[in-house]
Amino acid sequence: MEKTFMPVFKNQNQLFDHQLEGLKWTIAHAYNGSSFYKEKFNASGVTPLDIKCLDDLSLLPFTTGKDLKEGYPLPLLSVPEKDVVRIHASSGTTGKRKVLSYTAKDLDIWFDMFARCYEMAGLTKEDRVQIAVGYGVWTAGMGFQLGCERLGAMAIPVGPGNIDMQCQFLVDMQPTVFCCTASMALLMAEEVNKRGLKDKINLKKIIMGSERCSSAMRTKIIELLGLEDMFDITGMTELYGPGAGLDCPKHEGIHYWADQYILEILSPDTLKPVEEGEVGEMVVTTLSKEASPLVRYRTRDLTRKISTSCSCGNILPMHDRIMGRSDDMIILRGVNIYPGQIDEVLSSIAKVGSEYQLYLERKDDGKEYMTIKVEVNQGLDSTNIENIKYKIIKMIQSKIMVSCDVQICAYGELPRSAGKAQRIFDNRE
Repeated sequence: MEKTFMPVFKNQNQLFDHQLEGLKWTIAHAYNGSSFYKEKFNASGVTPLDIKCLDDLSLLPFTTGKDLKEGYPLPLLSVPEKDVVRIHASSGTTGKRKVLSYTAKDLDIWFDMFARCYEMAGLTKEDRVQIAVGYGVWTAGMGFQLGCERLGAMAIPVGPGNIDMQCQFLVDMQPTVFCCTASMALLMAEEVNKRGLKDKINLKKIIMGSERCSSAMRTKIIELLGLEDMFDITGMTELYGPGAGLDCPKHEGIHYWADQYILEILSPDTLKPVEEGEVGEMVVTTLSKEASPLVRYRTRDLTRKISTSCSCGNILPMHDRIMGRSDDMIILRGVNIYPGQIDEVLSSIAKVGSEYQLYLERKDDGKEYMTIKVEVNQGLDSTNIENIKYKIIKMIQSKIMVSCDVQICAYGELPRSAGKAQRIFDNRE
């Protein structure tokens, strides 16, 4: 019998007992090993002895990205430096990077978590996995590759971009799985069709991370490549890296690895739990991370918890797809708008393509305006354009409560990207 990377809990109570044990260990470990955490806990009037049940998590202070940057170069370090075997850093472009330290045990846990993602997606040792994400100090490439090797599948580490090489390896190496960003997946799907390679490749599945993918984009990629399935993978550098959760083939939500971290969904404004089913900010606390444990870390990612159990039978809890980041929120005429809301509206309208751009500007009259440039499906009759434009304007008004202008673009007119696509252009002064 092959090894499974899934945790075995008979029921939710066993999972909760496991979480409490991990929470107690983490708080004691951070308090005793990190001067940063000890000072932070003392300032909040809490010690490891105060953690007696999971509800006591609310007694603990929050940790933020600012804390990591201020603690540069080795923030949150809770073990002796001699025990650190690797560091990774965020891909941020402003200020100091957020650097996270790893012990050998941390890496072992991370690769098991990632192998679990592959396992949940139905991969086996027979699969070949072409990895088209960034390598280097950031976590993406290393996570996808070593998780693949931990599972026992064949890794093909091509890295990002280099479309000619990507296409050559798709044909020559016959990978069954492609790992990339959503933007890269669309770019490759269109390129494969443009070059007439669809019947020469053997892709069955795509695993995507790093950016949100609309339903329209998913449908387009699946159709162009003839895929069996696509999966969303979650994660961040602070939380080991990618591999913190995945949607199973039922696609009813993203299973997150609650045996390795506790997830809270809180209001970004009040930092109190949101009502069931409401969107809030993901706040995570690790349960076994040694070098750089996270205690109530504000990820800024926005999602909602899913309270129902998945029909796949796995008892691990789920959250919805990531809708955006709280610091990416747009405020237009006093209305809070998240990019995920735009995605959802556009994906619900027939004949609208997967690519769009949103422009914000303040005109001479002092008022703020929003313009959405959106592609239509390939080969669409131009006589339908005015009707589509009207539908978008009406749905944005009814669903998001703001008015907008819409410019319809031909299929392929908007730029493609091998990395994360830029879709929001805020030109207001």
